[in-house]
Amino acid sequence: MEKLSEEEITGRLKELAGWEYNDGAIERNYKFKNFKDAFSTMTRIAFECEAQNHHPDWSNVYNSLNIRLNTHDVGGITSNDFKLAESIENIVNS
Repeated sequence: MEKLSEEEITGRLKELAGWEYNDGAIERNYKFKNFKDAFSTMTRIAFECEAQNHHPDWSNVYNSLNIRLNTHDVGGITSNDFKLAESIENIVNS
């Protein structure tokens, strides 16, 4: 697993609407109709994270879900982070 350069990260973010690069992680905030919708989506994401063996830093307050992804083992962003971000997008948008 190789750490991506800032140029690579910026390029790949162009294909992930709503995601930003901040403080060594890619992140996105989602808003849902209510807490139940936010939490059920988190549950679906959790199963995908477990399948990919890659886990986010995330927080939830009522209908808001903030997700931050980076790869702690390399101290930065890897292709694994983008793979999980794409999976999260698919879950949220399904």
